[in-house]
Formats: sequence, structure tokens, C-alpha cells
Amino acid sequence: MSSISRLRKKLAGAECVLLDGANGTELQRLIPGEFQLSDDTHWGFEALETHGDVVREVHQSYVDVGCDAITTNTYSILAAPDYPGATSAMRGDPAHWMDLARHSVRLAREAITRSNVTDDQVAVAFSIGGDVCDQNDLTTLELLFRVFETDPPDFILFETVSMVGETLTQDAIQLLIENDWPVWVSFRRCRQGACGIHGQLWGGPEGDRFGRLARELEQQGVEAILVNCLPVDRVEDTVQWLRDFTDVPLGVYPNLGRALESGWQFANEDARQEFIDLALQWKAQGAGIIGGCCGIGPDDIRLLSERFCNPVTSTSESITVQKSVPTAVPTAAPQQPLPGWTDKKGRQLYPLPLPDLQVDNNVFMPTQGSYLIWKFLYRECIGKDKTCLDIGCGAGILAVQLALNGASNVTAIDINSASVENTQVNAYRNGVAETVDGLVQDLYTFVPETPYQVIVASLYQMPTDPTGKTSGHRDVDYWGRNLLDHFISQLPTILAGDGIAYVMQVSMLGANKTTELLQNMGYQCKVLDFNLYQFNETFKNNLPQIKQVESLSDAYHFSFDESEHVMVMYLIEITAIDK
Repeated sequence: MSSISRLRKKLAGAECVLLDGANGTELQRLIPGEFQLSDDTHWGFEALETHGDVVREVHQSYVDVGCDAITTNTYSILAAPDYPGATSAMRGDPAHWMDLARHSVRLAREAITRSNVTDDQVAVAFSIGGDVCDQNDLTTLELLFRVFETDPPDFILFETVSMVGETLTQDAIQLLIENDWPVWVSFRRCRQGACGIHGQLWGGPEGDRFGRLARELEQQGVEAILVNCLPVDRVEDTVQWLRDFTDVPLGVYPNLGRALESGWQFANEDARQEFIDLALQWKAQGAGIIGGCCGIGPDDIRLLSERFCNPVTSTSESITVQKSVPTAVPTAAPQQPLPGWTDKKGRQLYPLPLPDLQVDNNVFMPTQGSYLIWKFLYRECIGKDKTCLDIGCGAGILAVQLALNGASNVTAIDINSASVENTQVNAYRNGVAETVDGLVQDLYTFVPETPYQVIVASLYQMPTDPTGKTSGHRDVDYWGRNLLDHFISQLPTILAGDGIAYVMQVSMLGANKTTELLQNMGYQCKVLDFNLYQFNETFKNNLPQIKQVESLSDAYHFSFDESEHVMVMYLIEITAIDK
């Protein structure tokens, strides 16, 4: 009996089929520092060329714990034609991606041979990651047939498919089936829609489009439908829901842990045990195929098997924001100096004491939202003697003002290294360099050593149409809320118990969702200030999606005619409910 026939027999008999765990994060664990796991670096594809022995070791570790199928280390094969190749360990010259694809199948076969199993006991799945988006991707798939002539896998596993709209993925699947290749398809989706690696939802309401697509794939000849590469807490009820649409075997292999800038952060023992318990629930709901994606390794798969499968200084050219102070020539010299324009604390308001800023190339100019927060920080002297965090610091207007207000320390983070460097330069220009620390950090991967007493955040907020090309882990934002919602979810980690967060939110995101999420996390909010902001070209270009979001929620903006659109920017204060 062939290995694929064995899998079909097990699934027909309602036996559990055990997939392997991750290849990429296991390579990171076994060879620390060698691989930066991302779409841009092909998710460890280069290991086939430079560390084939370790790839084989990863495969064998999964075979040894009882897997029924292992996947080749070719997740990023659709992008592989762009892989430049280093000096090949196999031939001594730059590697051709088709040779590496052949090598991937051979390494998997060798791992099976080295383990104490028969050749037909473990199937080899050839991994293809992501959506087939254009003709170039389809051509890559057609060229793989030449690879399979000499080194055939047992079946094809399309992984981490995201969209159910206009892509060429179904055409690619049809091409494989017509050439007699068994095909399994796995989606990074839950019943609510497409899902990001951190659990953020990429799309809006779509009814049962995903379920209907599952039915189409069954009619097309796909042999199994799975979900993968999403957090374990996003899987709930998805298998049960899909069963209403299709009779093909269903499966689950999620992530465990978190993607950080420094690499994958593996889960602790409690979370790993929770994964095993949840897997039992998925099996009870009808999942016949169970395994793991990012962060799940051989020890986790062994537990699954045991439980139920076998009983500083910027040198860049810059733009300087200067205060423009008009000079007036009086007609007659007054007898006494005229009173200056000041606030209630006696501080100068004319000219306005905006921090002395330099804005480097490749750094965003301060936005209207940043100015709204700055005004409040200046007016109320926020931050004195407090530890502060500025999220998305840009040129540093908020971080510098917190330091000028007397903060004990300000941490300024931004995903753009040029912004962090620019903030530190501006801190020096304003005499607060010793107070401001800059860190290159993505909010999704930021884990502070200690929580902060004051947080300021003017986050990017733009509803975006999710249709179109979606590659790998790129974030798409149907509601425009992804960053804000993730920020709210991280408040218990980053905000001290008696701390206060000051956040800008635009009216097109809706107040109800923000209030609900905050209450669920144990926080409350109130509006401190607001201003009106005319749509720029970016917002105008996204107007159809903005209107769609507004039709489905309490989001709004003002429209005076079809050419004049104005949003409201709110400054909200967030505190713990019991504060």
C-alpha cells in the first residue's frame, strides 16, 4: 500500500492523521542566529542549500514521534525564483531553486529511511505557501512538474492560503488535479475570515464565502481542507462550521507562541498543554488531521501522538521644521512692553513652543493626530516624574515633549529604524537626550521589561479593501483597526496598573468597538479633546472602503458634498476601570 493510500484509509476509517510541526521555527531553534524568518528571507528556504543535514534532522525528529506525513521545507517556493542562492554545498556554485526543490524531497525521503519505519508508513507532502496570485506564480507551479518527474512527493499541500477572491489558486489546484496529483489545501482563516499571524482579522463580514469555497474545492477534487498558521485561540468552532459545507477530511495545525523581531518566541509549558487540550476538542468537532505550524516542534507532536493518535547621529539629508515668527515694525514705540500671549500657567503661547524638530528623509512628518496629542501633553504637563512610552515615535515630537515635561524616562519605539534615529537626534537638539531611549520595535512583537506609567500613541488607522494580492504575513486591514485593537490587547502588559494611555482615534473606526474591547480588558476611556481633519488623497482613495465600514458599524465622517470629506480625530484617555 502506498503512503497516500494509507492516509486515505485512515481518514476513511475516522482515524487521526498526524502531521508534523514547523520546519522554519525548528531551524531557528536548532541553528540560532542563522535564519531570519520572514517572507523577505523565504522562511528558511536557504537551509536546503546551506544546512541540508539540519533540515533532514528536523524531518526525522517528526518521523520518530509518529507523524503520518511530513512536509518539505519549500513553504516559500512561489517566491523561490527570486532566491539569489549562495555557494551551494552540493555543487559549489549558486543553487538553482528547482534543484533545491528536488533536494527538499530527497531530504524528506532520507529522513524516513533513517527512521525505524517502512517507506509507505510516512507520506511526503510538498509544501507550497500562500496564494497563487499571478501568471509568474502559475508558471513556477508548472515548472515544478519537471521537479516531480525525478523526485515525486506523495501529495501537494497548499498552505496558508488567505483570500477567497480573485486569485489563480483554484486554477493551480485544478492543474495539479488534472495531472493526477493529490491536493490538500490549508487556509489561514477562521470562520470570521482571513487571519494574521498575530490573530488580527484581515477582512470584514463575508458571510459563508469561505464555506462555499470549501464546497467548490471538494467538487474540484481536493482531498482535504485544513486551517493553519493562526493562533490556537482563533481555531474555535471553525472545523464544526466547515463541516456544514463539505464532506472532505478536515484538519488543523495552528501556531503556538509569538513572532518577535528577534525570531519566534516559543510558548511556555502551560500554553503547550493548553494546545494539546484544544486539539482534543478539535478532534471531537471533526478534525481528522492534526499537526502544528510555527512554534510547534517534535515534543509537541509527540504529546499529540501519545494523547490520541497512537493511543546616533543621522547623516541623512534632512528637512528642518522651523518656527515662522513674523516680525512687525511698530509705528510708535510703546512706553511699556506689551503683554505676551500666555496660557493659564503663564507659559508662552506666541510663538508656540513646539519642540525644535528635524525630520529626516524616510521619516513621516508629524500628523494631525500627533499634533492633537502634543497639544494636550504640553497644556497639561503630562509625564512629569513618570516612565513613558511613545509608540510609533516618527520624528519624536511626543517623546521629546514628554521629556521636556520632566519625565523620568521616555522609551520611543518605531518599526522604522530611521525614525528611531531621528527621534534620538531631536532629543539631543532639545537637550533631553539622556531621558529618551529609542528602540526599533514592531508593536506586534514588543515585550517591555516593565510596564509604563504613561503611554502615548498616534497609530496608523485606515480601512483597506482586502481584495488583491496578499503575500505571506502581510497585514491587510478591512476595518482600519488592527494596530489599535492589538494595542488594546497589550495594555495589561505595557501599561502599569495606575498608568494612563493617551491615544488618537479617527471617527471612521467607530467608538462602540473601542469601548467594548477596553471594557473586556478591564479598561475605560473618555474623550479629552478632538479636532476636524479634511481628507487627504490617501483617505479619498480609500473612500469606498471607508463607506463600507461606516455602513456596517457606528463609524462616521462628515461629507458636505462628494468632494469634501472631513473626519474627526479624538484624543482619548485610557485607564483601568478600578483606577
